[in-house]
Parts: sequence; structure tokens; C-alpha cells
Amino acid sequence: MTAMGDVKRRRIDELAARAGQVPEGEGGVSLTRSAFRRLRRNPVAITGAVIVVLFLLVAAFAPLLAPKDPLTQYLLSEIRPGTIPGSREGFPLGVDNLGRDLLSRLIVGSRQSLLIGVVSTLLGVVVGMALGVLAGAFGGWVDTVVMRFVDILLSIPGLLMAISISVLLGQNQWALMIAIAVTQVPVFARLLRGSMLAQRDSDYALAARALGIRKSRIVFGHVLPNSLSPVIVQATLSLATAIIEAAALSFLGLGDPDLARPEWGAMLSNAQAFLSIRPELAVYPALCIIVVALGFTLLGESLREALDPKFRR
Repeated sequence: MTAMGDVKRRRIDELAARAGQVPEGEGGVSLTRSAFRRLRRNPVAITGAVIVVLFLLVAAFAPLLAPKDPLTQYLLSEIRPGTIPGSREGFPLGVDNLGRDLLSRLIVGSRQSLLIGVVSTLLGVVVGMALGVLAGAFGGWVDTVVMRFVDILLSIPGLLMAISISVLLGQNQWALMIAIAVTQVPVFARLLRGSMLAQRDSDYALAARALGIRKSRIVFGHVLPNSLSPVIVQATLSLATAIIEAAALSFLGLGDPDLARPEWGAMLSNAQAFLSIRPELAVYPALCIIVVALGFTLLGESLREALDPKFRR
């Protein structure tokens, strides 16, 4: 009986693994490998990946790449009312209103955008997945309570909720990360719940329940791993949203209280008073935000197409 039970359990494991594989036409290749093959042939995915990798490298090695100290006021003595020095030798992008090297501040500011984006997205993923697993695994009244809570969060505009939380928690980086994470929680919760409900009625789950295998093993051993693909894709897209929202909150003065520390949103806000003198002070950080958000969006959309069966050829 034990040998027969082991055979049946191996069969269930095979059915579960097959749920994460590409069906006919791909020669039994795993879903991950098949998706990677399509991504390599997709110019949109390559463009997004190049932007994301460059952003990560710049953020990781910012202190080494920055040509000057972003906090030193090099040309403060040359700043006059109505005049801010522009591009010159040693200062490719000129300086800001306090004489600090603009290029160095943009490079070092990428670290803040990456830190806030990654941490807030991770917090949103963890909390959202916890709610999604509760709703998708237990169902019944647990599902109803969790989903009604998620619906309440979804009924509040994201930016308005982020602003309210930032004001309540105070002006600091952790408050900013938590505020952005809360706006992402309902997205991941609903996404994982829907994916788990679809997997819960699959052949391998039905066979496992018929054999009397513990529900926790079915959920965490097979259903949850096979439900993670859309969550991973959404996390990539949410990074772009998190970077934009972080810049927006910093622009409104709800970000880092240390105004000397470089951050793209704060730099954009500071430049508003000097648009008529040096519009480049606003153009450069705005371009950085747009390009990085575009990179994550292109990569995320390409991942969605590569992993979605409807887009497979």
C-alpha cells in the first residue's frame, strides 16, 4: 500500500509540474524556458531589459560613477539672481541653484528611487500574497472577509491613499515606502486569489484531494507555486508605478526630510522655482523618471505576453 501511495503521489507531482509547462507545440519545454526563448526574440523585451539593467548598474555603483560629490556647492559663488551656470568643463549638465553638480546628483539620486521602488513593491507583494493565499486557500467566509477588505482599499484612489498615509506616518522614507506598498496590496491579493482559484480546480488538485492528501500540502506544494507567474509579472510592472508614485510624493514634499540628499522627485520639485532660468533642472530628473518607468513597463508587458497562453504561437 505504501508503494502504491508513493506511485500515486508521484503521478500527482507530475500533473502539478505539467500545469507549469507549455502545452503542445513547445516539445514539453518548461514554461520558464519557453518564456525566456520568446523574450530573447522580442525587441521590446530587450529594450526594457537594457534600460532596467543600466538603471540597476547605475544605482548599485552610483558613488563610483558620480564624477563629483553631489552635496558640495562647487559654483555657489557664480550664482546670481536670474543666472545659474549651465554646462561647462567638469560639469557636463551644469549645476543646480546651490552650485551642486547636476549629473552627480542624478546618478546618486537613482539609488533612492531604486530603494523606495524595490522595498515598497516587496512589502506590497508580501502582504498582498498573504491575503491572496488566505482567500484562495480557505474560501468561504474567509474569502468573503478578505475580499471585502481588498475592495475597500481598491475603492480609494491610490495616490490619495498614499498621500494620506504619508501625512499620518510623518515625513520619512519608511512612511513613503509603506504608503506606496499599501496601494499595491489589493492588486497582488486579487491577482493571486484568482490564480489560485483557477489552479484549485485543476486535475492534479482534484486527484490529490481524492487521495486524501493534506490541504496544506496541496496549497503550498503545488497550487501556490503554479499561481506565482502573474504575480511576478505584476511585480515588475508595479516597480514602475512605485518609482513614479515615490517621485510624486517627494514632489509634494512628503518624501525624505533631508532635502540635501539627491532624489529625482525632490529635484523636480526644487526646479519649479527656476523653470524660467534653467528649465534643464526639471527636464533631466523628469527624463530619468520617464525612461526608468518605461523600461520596467516594457519588460513587464513582455513578460506578461511570454507567460500568457493566449499569446503563445
